[in-house]
Amino acid sequence: MESLPLIGAPGSPYTRKMVALLRYRRIPYRYIYRGREPADWPRAKVPLLPTFILKDADGTAQAVTDSTPLIRRFESAYAGRPVRPPSPALAFLDSLLEDYGDEWLTKAMFHYRWAYQQDIDHASGVLPSCGPAPLDDDSLAAMGRAFSGRQISRLRYVGSNEVTGPVIEDSYVRFVDLLEAHLKSHRFLLGDRPGAGDFGVYGQLTQLAHMDPTPSTLTERRAPRVYAWVWTTDDLGGIEVADDGWLDPAALPETLLAILAETGRVYAPLLLANAAAVMAGAQSVETTIDGKPWSQQPFVYQAKCLGWLREEYAALGETDRALVDKALAGTGWVGVFG
Repeated sequence: MESLPLIGAPGSPYTRKMVALLRYRRIPYRYIYRGREPADWPRAKVPLLPTFILKDADGTAQAVTDSTPLIRRFESAYAGRPVRPPSPALAFLDSLLEDYGDEWLTKAMFHYRWAYQQDIDHASGVLPSCGPAPLDDDSLAAMGRAFSGRQISRLRYVGSNEVTGPVIEDSYVRFVDLLEAHLKSHRFLLGDRPGAGDFGVYGQLTQLAHMDPTPSTLTERRAPRVYAWVWTTDDLGGIEVADDGWLDPAALPETLLAILAETGRVYAPLLLANAAAVMAGAQSVETTIDGKPWSQQPFVYQAKCLGWLREEYAALGETDRALVDKALAGTGWVGVFG
C-alpha cells in the first residue's frame, strides 16, 4: 500500500487529528513538517494544515486539505477499522461531534493560545521552532513576534474578544467536565471504538490539554482522564476493535446526551446566527450564546458546515431521524436541521 504524503505541523490540531486517524486506521503515511516539503510538490489554493498530496482520477498529484471530507474519502478508499458508525443515526451524531470539535473547540484553542501573555510567550517560542531550519535567539524572537502578531490579528474570525472570551472559557470548562464524566464508563464518545468525532475533539485537545499553559493546567487539574485520553488517542494503531463496539443509538448513555446538550447550548446558536449573517452579507455576527452577547466576523466556511449537517439530517430515514431527534430533544439543536 502506497504511503500518503502529508504536510503538517505539531502545533496544528487538524494535523494531529489526521495523523492520529491514519495511525488508528493503519493507513501508511509520510509526515513532512511544513517548510520541508519538496519544492516541486503541488500547492493548495488555501495553504491549510494538514495538506495531503493525493492523486486524482488521471494520476495527477493534487494538494488536498479539509479534514472532514478527507476522512470520508479515506473511508471509501481504505478498508477496515472505519471511523464512521454503520448506523445512520449514530453517524449523524458523529458528524455533529466532529464539527463541534473542529469549529467550536477550536475557538477555545485559539482563544487560550493568543489571549493570555504566558500562552502567547510560550507559543511564540515553541511554534516557530518547528520550522525547517535552526534559529538563533534573535531570529527566533523576531519570528515569534511576527507569528504571534499574525495569529492574534485572526482572532476576529474565531470570535475571541473581550466580550466572547468568558463564554468560550466557561464552555470549555463545562465540556472538559462532561467528557471526564463520560470517560469514567466509556473509552470513546460513541462507545468502545473511536469515531471521526473523537479525532475532531482530540485534535483540539492536543493543544488545549497538552500544549498551551493556561488550558493545559486547567485540564490536568480538573480532568485527569481527559488529559490521559489525549495521550492514548495519539496512537491507537495497536488496539483491536469489535464490529459491535458502537453505542446503541436507541439507548445512549446520559453522559453522551449531556455532551450533545453542551454542543447545542453554544454551537447551535452560533451556526444559525453566522449563517444568517453570511446570507445577509452582514459585516458582523451579533447574537446571544449562553445568555451572553456574542459578536464576531462572519465565517463562510461555518455556514457551509451547517448546510452539510442539514443535508445529512435530511437524508436520514424516518427511524433514524426519530433516534437523532430523541438524542437532541431539549437541546439547542431542536429545529436547526429541519
